[in-house]
Amino acid sequence: MASKLKQHGLIIGAGLIVGLIAAILSWQGNPANMGFCIACFLRDIAGAVGLHRAAVVQYIRPEIIGLVLGAMGMAFFGKEFQVRGGSSPVSRFVLGFCVMVGALMFLGCPLRMVLRIGGGDLNAVLGLAGFAAGIFVGTLFLKMGFSLKKSTPQPMVEGFLMPAITVGLLALLVAAPAFIFFSEEAPGSLRAPIALALAAGLIVGALAQKTRLCMVGGIRDAIMFQDFHLLLGFVAIGVAALAGNLVLGNPVSFSFDGQPVAYNDGLWNMLGMVLVGFGSVLLGGCPLRQLILAGSGNSDSSVAVLGMVTGAAFCHNFGLASSGKGPTANGQIAVIIGLVVVAAIGAANLNKKK
Repeated sequence: MASKLKQHGLIIGAGLIVGLIAAILSWQGNPANMGFCIACFLRDIAGAVGLHRAAVVQYIRPEIIGLVLGAMGMAFFGKEFQVRGGSSPVSRFVLGFCVMVGALMFLGCPLRMVLRIGGGDLNAVLGLAGFAAGIFVGTLFLKMGFSLKKSTPQPMVEGFLMPAITVGLLALLVAAPAFIFFSEEAPGSLRAPIALALAAGLIVGALAQKTRLCMVGGIRDAIMFQDFHLLLGFVAIGVAALAGNLVLGNPVSFSFDGQPVAYNDGLWNMLGMVLVGFGSVLLGGCPLRQLILAGSGNSDSSVAVLGMVTGAAFCHNFGLASSGKGPTANGQIAVIIGLVVVAAIGAANLNKKK
């Protein structure tokens, strides 16, 4: 019992720190309700290196770099850096792509969804309902024996490639050569100081690696095993984000209208997060968790992250991403196709005997 309480205390403490850090990042320049957003920040990085040309969302976000390197450092410290991979890489790439399509329909990953709730955005509550529904569908596939097959030990270089990529991105961020694109308009131009953003990423990456923080895992475990341990962390993030916003003077408005980088079409907020939840269950974790695993040596998660980056570029190149004005017709079609694709991957990987 004492051990369990200690674990609960650790993940609640980590969640409180993450939520407070997110509020500080918004206070120091990041977009409101977007102190941290894995989907948005990967999208910005894709634009910065020229994978898409949406001028308002281009910047190499130091938070992503810090997440990967912080997770790697904590994994080494805890002797948990294990290089494994080779588990259905193309399926994982496609699932990561589809998760990003859903996230850019909603305009945020599960972490930003919680931060939006902490800023009073009631549209994110609808997103949470859709997210939970998607996870529920994913658990049905797990109960039917879904598996992307077992990963196997890989050469050490596989585990270091994603951290090496982030170090390269950091060099490009600092050097700012002419071939890297940085937004001059919001939201891409809204950014916390580099040193602060990098330090925040390192701290959150280390905490997430240590505590296994994962929104998908929290709801999945609550549904399948009535285990609410991981969910406590994300509740703590929302509470700390709200408190931090109020103390620091960040905008907090409990309403559907006028929310920063958001829109108020409830159906598509929900359906976008249905796709995120469904795809993430089959991947084994939310976008944050995939980045943390990638930093911990898991090349399968690195492939999923690359799928997300490609998905982000595709969304902006072909008009799939939503904006504050609402979803696009192309984006709506893409979400429906994404749900079909994820279901097909799920069905194709069921344990037929089970």
